[in-house]
Amino acid sequence: MKGVILAGGTGSRLMPCTKVTNKHLLPVYNKPMIYHPLKTLADAGIKEILIVSGPGHAGHFVNLLGSGREFDIKLSYEIQEEAGGIAQALGMAENFVGNDSVAVILGDNIFEDNIKDYIDEFERQSSGARIFLKEVGLKAAKRFGVAIVDGNRVGYVEEKPQSPRSNLAMTGLYMFDSKIFEIIKTLKPSGRGELEITDAIDYYVKRGNCHYNIIKGYWSDAGTFESLNRASNLARKKEVTEDDYWTDTYDFAETFKFPSREDDPETVIEKLSQLTKKQAEILDYFLQKQKKD
Repeated sequence: MKGVILAGGTGSRLMPCTKVTNKHLLPVYNKPMIYHPLKTLADAGIKEILIVSGPGHAGHFVNLLGSGREFDIKLSYEIQEEAGGIAQALGMAENFVGNDSVAVILGDNIFEDNIKDYIDEFERQSSGARIFLKEVGLKAAKRFGVAIVDGNRVGYVEEKPQSPRSNLAMTGLYMFDSKIFEIIKTLKPSGRGELEITDAIDYYVKRGNCHYNIIKGYWSDAGTFESLNRASNLARKKEVTEDDYWTDTYDFAETFKFPSREDDPETVIEKLSQLTKKQAEILDYFLQKQKKD
């Protein structure tokens, strides 16, 4: 199986941060965003990965990632000259993928799960597609494609519905057989003027050959300031070390003292709010640690 990371787009929702670089190079906690999907594929044993990016900052990816040796993988690069949708960007990977199957991940999607078992399930299908779903609120579902499932197959998909018929959001992770590239060539632009990946998935759905998994761990996109902050907090919970945590606590103890009589009202409120926030962080830390133990 080959891997493809789609890292194009203008990043307009993250302006002005994206005036000088691609959004996939912004930090998510302690690593550039692109490291997270790259690690998702590499940890699953995928050794050949193509990164598709726009022309503006393509050289930044090469400067950061090089040949992929740091991750024990082989990296290739492709340029999407203009925004034409996820399906169009994936279509540029045809020569790279050849007759192999492909795992596609959006560059701004952060997953906790190791997807090795999902790849094994897909390979047992022998053909078709497999998509990855996560339960969300119906209001949040309007931001994503949604799916209705029937047994172990997907029965219906729809892109960004105004009135979602399901709360199962399609995450930015997909697996396809090599037929996907012929399907993409038959697609017509949507009302947004783009080739939609949901339309390509629908081809498999209508032929009863699209399966699914529901993501168990956390998942977040990072395409807005709020989701970028959420993704950073999720990554921090997973990656922060014991030393990192207590160092932060020592710094906090030096900076924020308990309120005193001499403090003005604004200072009292600020100190108490910081103490309350830190107490919540400590409680969350120990609850998470107990779960792991």
